Amino acid sequence: MTDPAFSTAGGLLIFLLLLMSLLGVFPLDVILPSFPALASEFSVQTADIAWSVSLFAVGVAVSQSLIGPLSDRMGRKRLLLAGLLLAVVGAAGCIAADQYWVFMAFRVLQAAGCGCFVLTQALVQDIYTGHRRNTLRIYLTSASGVFISLSPLIGSALQQFFGWAGSFQAFIGLAAIVVVLSAMLLEEQPNVGSSTSLIRSYVKLLRDSNFFIFATCAALAFACHFAFIVVSPLLFMDRMALSEYVFSTVFLGYGAAYIIGGFIAHALNGKVAPHIQVALGLGLIGCAGVVLLGWFLLGGLSVTGILLPMVICTVGTTITRPAATTCALNLHPELAGAGAALSNTLLFAIGGLASALVAVVEDTLPVGLAVGFIATAMGGGWLLRRLAHEAGVVTSD
Repeated sequence: MTDPAFSTAGGLLIFLLLLMSLLGVFPLDVILPSFPALASEFSVQTADIAWSVSLFAVGVAVSQSLIGPLSDRMGRKRLLLAGLLLAVVGAAGCIAADQYWVFMAFRVLQAAGCGCFVLTQALVQDIYTGHRRNTLRIYLTSASGVFISLSPLIGSALQQFFGWAGSFQAFIGLAAIVVVLSAMLLEEQPNVGSSTSLIRSYVKLLRDSNFFIFATCAALAFACHFAFIVVSPLLFMDRMALSEYVFSTVFLGYGAAYIIGGFIAHALNGKVAPHIQVALGLGLIGCAGVVLLGWFLLGGLSVTGILLPMVICTVGTTITRPAATTCALNLHPELAGAGAALSNTLLFAIGGLASALVAVVEDTLPVGLAVGFIATAMGGGWLLRRLAHEAGVVTSD
């Protein structure tokens, strides 16, 4: 494919990528307000329904680790369409399920199909060139962050008007649009056909210290976002006794931070080298940790004292992730699918570990969160210095 011009087709292509990015997080976030209704429907505990989210995440991780490198050999379009159809069948099965184990089985099937959304980053790598790659990744990162911030309200609305099946029905509708747009707009890449096997693809990427460093920086930035998502209900609702509605409205500030971060990242893109953008973003995350720790120690726990550093941290995350991902995937364009899959797997692994570590220190959550931000900035900075010292900084577009 060639770099698309600013045309109707080009606009539809961007819309397609945005929808794919949205659907990548949709099944995890929007279903959360429906937990009590699902538990009542299948006569199980709410904790049993929570397992469906964990199982879904594992299913996506396994699926994307296969789909990514396979797409380097077979092409993106056919695997994307196959994954979408599988995800739609899984979502429809969840709606029709009359027993808990049947629901869980179709939830895993939906997850297996949703692994195809890892191809969003690979498609950006295939279709766009130069600074436009990073620009598109900034848009996608910002859009997914805004959607995550709106998820509690969207999920509540779907639950209120359509019941627990509403989130699955909405997923099917959005997936159908993606199928149509993919069939219309996407072509198989002329460079697809790599003979490298799945295992050799991953070995080659893991042996490249530059790829590992940039992918880790993106994962560390995501870990800060993920840790906050996990502990925010504990901070705002348990500690500060905010209602669910007030919590949802406060959470909108998180989406605003992604928009601000997107504007700043867009302004930096093309003017500042990608590795410098990564360093600046990590620096902001470290500053957020200092502000959070200082505010808590001096003024105690408050909405402003949590939200302000989170805005700073989110801006840093929005700057770091697209630039680091671009640097990582530029190193092996022939393995864009495998690279996107490995980067995403690393992203969720580090994010899950970070959130678990923060949750362990439940009695001192703000301190644990702040220390995590500072450690992320220091760790990412050390990795970048090591890269510059040992291998030189890779900034090619």
